[in-house]
Amino acid sequence: MEAHVGDRIIVRSTHQGEPDRIGQVIECAEPGGGPPYRVRWEPDGHTGLFYPAGTVSVMPAEAAHG
Repeated sequence: MEAHVGDRIIVRSTHQGEPDRIGQVIECAEPGGGPPYRVRWEPDGHTGLFYPAGTVSVMPAEAAHG
């Protein structure tokens, strides 16, 4: 997986009725876009170190604004 500062991380729920988690990458550990990522999660703005697995996708920053 590759993500960069400004990209959106979407963690799809694996349980019926549970919402997806959406956050914005605010820091990358690897210059090439590799994990871990520091992510600011919606809706409350808390931040945390994130290691992607499972049902994760990335929406590039330019796609999120277009």
